[in-house]
Amino acid sequence: MLRARSFRAVGIIAVLSIATIGASAQQETPASPITEPAAPAATPRPYGPGEKLVYDLAVGGAKVGTGSMSLVQGEAIDGHETYHTTFDIKGGFLFFKVNDRLESWFEPTNATSHRFYQLINEGSYHKERYFEIYPDSAKLHQRGFEQKESVPEPLDDASFFYFVRTVPLNIGETYTYTRYFRPEKNPVIVKVLRREKIKVDAGTFNTIVLQPIIKSGGLFAEGGEALIWVTDDDRRIMVQLRAKMPVLRSLDLFLKSYTPPTTPPG
Repeated sequence: MLRARSFRAVGIIAVLSIATIGASAQQETPASPITEPAAPAATPRPYGPGEKLVYDLAVGGAKVGTGSMSLVQGEAIDGHETYHTTFDIKGGFLFFKVNDRLESWFEPTNATSHRFYQLINEGSYHKERYFEIYPDSAKLHQRGFEQKESVPEPLDDASFFYFVRTVPLNIGETYTYTRYFRPEKNPVIVKVLRREKIKVDAGTFNTIVLQPIIKSGGLFAEGGEALIWVTDDDRRIMVQLRAKMPVLRSLDLFLKSYTPPTTPPG
């Protein structure tokens, strides 16, 4: 039986997901200890309202469902304009069904999160979480719980995916980020492994292969073998995700189609 954690962790891409920049970013190389470098210069954001990515979902090599990530103009929250992204995963096999959703409202320029929603329906497991995040005071409030400390310029599981698309990814380097909105889950580590050409339904792409490691566990736990392929161009769209699982052998997302933003990002 597919463990609920398996599908739940796909939303962190949240890689990236999830799960970071500025003066809090650290960079390390294998030959030297971690140092505190100058903040890397971000590239112009490659995303914007109207962008949509659709994926095939496979478990153990068999297609079992679909995934999608879409971006629209969001509402103003506490005086900050936002983008609103929705990440859905639907599918299953035999008597195990999955219907998950992640939603994030984040600032267009730096991916700072103001609101995060998570709905999980996986077999007999059902969970709903709703967070209001207050970057100006570095606080967060999960509905039904007391207000807690957060971090400056927080990122949630979904907005982290968009943030990663705007920072340099140098082959052979490892990046450590401490912007995840729940401080106890920091740091998030991204290893940049290699370049690789791959073919999926959406086409053939030159990609950069990333290995995310997230303290909270799941697919991206330390010692795991989860990998993410992003295009080796200014768009940095996720083409493929692959994770080895102890029972089901593998869990995969393959890009099926890509719709660019309706207005040029910048």
